[in-house]
Amino acid sequence: MEVKKVLYINQAITPYLPESTIANLANALPQGIQGKGMEVRTFMPKYAYINERRNQLHEVIRLSGMNLIIDDTDHPLIIKVATLQEARMQVYFIYNDDYFQRGVIKELETETSPDDNDERSIFFVRGSLETVKKLRWIPDVVHCQGWISSLAALYLKNVYHDDPMFTNCKVVVSLFDENFENPLNPELPRKLRCDNIKDEAMASILNGDIDYVSLMKMAIDNADAVVEASEGVNPELIEYAKASGKPFLPFPGSENFVDSYSDFYKSL
Repeated sequence: MEVKKVLYINQAITPYLPESTIANLANALPQGIQGKGMEVRTFMPKYAYINERRNQLHEVIRLSGMNLIIDDTDHPLIIKVATLQEARMQVYFIYNDDYFQRGVIKELETETSPDDNDERSIFFVRGSLETVKKLRWIPDVVHCQGWISSLAALYLKNVYHDDPMFTNCKVVVSLFDENFENPLNPELPRKLRCDNIKDEAMASILNGDIDYVSLMKMAIDNADAVVEASEGVNPELIEYAKASGKPFLPFPGSENFVDSYSDFYKSL
């Protein structure tokens, strides 16, 4: 497979959020892949934690203005952008003040208002994909990093599968040593059905709490390939990914990982 364009849908990126395994990788990997000669687009939520003035974010008017309907309610989509100066790589931020607060706060909204995390994830994923459509930028690979991006695999394979922008793309899901304390709202399956997603596509979240493991199992079910992106990933998820028979990249370590990811993309 010739890979020219890679779309990253990220939970966090440094320096916009504090350093973490996900945030550091979401900074370094796209830059490394771009250095390999591929085109890259990278997205993350615009949390209130992010200081817009310090990080030089500005709204992209031509991309903003769409309304996304979630559970029969309209939510305006606002797109902001900043540039990682060292790589001259743009980062797109998905924002709406129903899900992300105004001003600057020290905790992420995913922690301060966890009851909204199901809709927050839907909004972020759909907002990212709709923005890519507006950019008229057709990715060869869509790589989801972090649980808040995990619904992208579900939407790409069940809602956007007939869209010429995404028909031929390969979806990669990364597994990290992460978790969240509060299970997602049990109403999530009902809200996903509003987007014509069938129960068989979300079987992993239909029985019991919608925790990190069940959410990522659903992502694996709908992905084309899986990456063990950090050490300490829940062994149940590793076994589930391997049992799926889908291409699987074991943890590539912290050195020369860009080559491992690049080769993995091409193998798809």
